[in-house]
Amino acid sequence: MTTAVHLPAYGEASLCEILPSVLGALGVPGEHNVFGLPSASGYCVVVIDGLGWNLLRAHPAQAPFLASLDGRPITATTPSTTATSLTSLGTGLAPGRHGVLGYTTRIPGGDSLFNALRWEPALDPSVYQPNPSVFDRAVSAGVATTVLGEGRFRDSGLTAVALHGPFRSANSYGERVAAAVAAVDPRAGRATSTLVYAYDSDLDYTGHVHGCASAAWRYQLGIVDRFIEELADALPPETTLVVTGDHGMVDIPADRRIDADQRPDLQAGVTLLGGEARFRHVYTAPGATADVAAAWREVLGDRAAVRVREEAVAEGWFGALDMGNGERIGDVVAAMVGDTAVEVPSVFPKEARLVGLHGGLSADEMLVPLLIQAP
Repeated sequence: MTTAVHLPAYGEASLCEILPSVLGALGVPGEHNVFGLPSASGYCVVVIDGLGWNLLRAHPAQAPFLASLDGRPITATTPSTTATSLTSLGTGLAPGRHGVLGYTTRIPGGDSLFNALRWEPALDPSVYQPNPSVFDRAVSAGVATTVLGEGRFRDSGLTAVALHGPFRSANSYGERVAAAVAAVDPRAGRATSTLVYAYDSDLDYTGHVHGCASAAWRYQLGIVDRFIEELADALPPETTLVVTGDHGMVDIPADRRIDADQRPDLQAGVTLLGGEARFRHVYTAPGATADVAAAWREVLGDRAAVRVREEAVAEGWFGALDMGNGERIGDVVAAMVGDTAVEVPSVFPKEARLVGLHGGLSADEMLVPLLIQAP
């Protein structure tokens, strides 16, 4: 694993630019096709949770079809985690604009954490993230739009803020292929252009439980590859297929993990720890920020990029900030880039059981594929 900091390419080559580029390719006025996607009457965009560019490139035998597609690496968000990346993809906005700034962040004005993936506590989605989704813009422009996902996600807060649009439950690979094909079928006569979005979480789940270096992960990648090949074969010839991921993943051995509960030097001056094991939002007591940042830098060294909030914002970690979103970011932020993780068992007891992790600023986590099969 490289220890270099890999920052997001907002506005140029990140997840934020995919759906606006699709709308531009579909001919929607005012949408900028940054990626130069080909003109088509239909688009099917598939997100494979946990599909990193480096992981895909390392396993061509397990994913021959994906490896055969035209592709390039683009970047996920900061942090490189599902809630943040999916909201950026769905809204076309960098995290600083939409405000979903990590797996867990401090509730503004409070002293407790908000879990954006589970949407707990049940904050009002329209208040927490008021910006419209790209799917809303597609519908307004007359594009026949379908969001495919597991039924359990239909009414989730994250779906509401990131993927707001006509939702259809599709729990299995077969259901997703059939539903996607039906949605873009030109014989349906619903509209002159169509957009279908589909999401799968099984690869990410397998990596967390068994590690992305495991046999289970490789077999699951093979299943994903077959799913995408089936989908590509079944889509009408007028439809362009786009496949991407929301982040990559790294395996961190137990002896390289730091237990923050057992480290007074990481707790001094700290009032709350958020984020996740590869990306920590560190909220500090008044006047303690500089000392906390120094302590975290001393402990983590070159295995992490440790910044005070203002430094991270100035370096472009989150993109431009909308008013009020800045206080959701830690007073100090620690993004792992090397072979380490900072666990907080008292707050996140499941972290120690996860083999594969993500959230940091390493290339393995930040780079995701943009794969295209055009008509």
